[in-house]
Amino acid sequence: MEIEYIYSSGHRVWSDLQGRWIFTQPCCDHNLALEEYDLTLLPQQQVKLLIMPEEVLPHETPGLQLRQLLSRSEESMFPLLSRAAQVTTWSRDHNFCPRCGDALRHHHQDLAKQCDGCGLTQYPRLSPCIITLVTRGEYCILAQGVRFTEPRFSTLAGFIEAGESAEDALAREVREEVGVEVSNIRYHCSQSWPFPHSLMLGFFADYVSGEIVPEPGEIVDARWFHYSELDEAPIPPPFTISRQLIDEFVKRCRAGD
Repeated sequence: MEIEYIYSSGHRVWSDLQGRWIFTQPCCDHNLALEEYDLTLLPQQQVKLLIMPEEVLPHETPGLQLRQLLSRSEESMFPLLSRAAQVTTWSRDHNFCPRCGDALRHHHQDLAKQCDGCGLTQYPRLSPCIITLVTRGEYCILAQGVRFTEPRFSTLAGFIEAGESAEDALAREVREEVGVEVSNIRYHCSQSWPFPHSLMLGFFADYVSGEIVPEPGEIVDARWFHYSELDEAPIPPPFTISRQLIDEFVKRCRAGD
């Protein structure tokens, strides 16, 4: 079976001048790799990630940023690129055992690292999150977070805390971020989100009560949007789960016209 290769260094997945990030032929000397991981997700597509020293990778291009790579990639390749980015971040940030402080070594079998000192095994970190579109008839709530550097209205999202169900986390996050209560929570889809290691669980929820009050320090603005406004509104790009929720909402509303 043909093997495909992905290269990374430091915090980024490497790409060439054409924006390609997965290759059927080696781009550098694999003997110089710092670490190698099997990223195979499908039996018919064997993929290896090679983490290289920065100076070994070709320098004719600085490479595209991860969001640029995601936006240019086919939808079917999103999970693999996300996986490569998340493993790269995990490998960079997890070099020492959190229990005893000894160096972590590449696990002989699993996609993991193991401590020679105490035997603790560390797997790539995964942080579950909820992301939801709150709706009321033909209207939905979108918000602009403080981290957006340009006008961008998106769905509400947040991390699931220890001991919470996804549904409990959703109700809490909506209450915290915009001050409203919701019910009839329905799961729609999920997406691996490599910023830096989230698993986004997408839901719809119905508005019940409350006035929108943006959370200070987190939300710059939040308001109701009629579905007919969304074609022109500054909403997330198509490759995001937020956009998938918005597009599904618009489709359902138009089907009911």
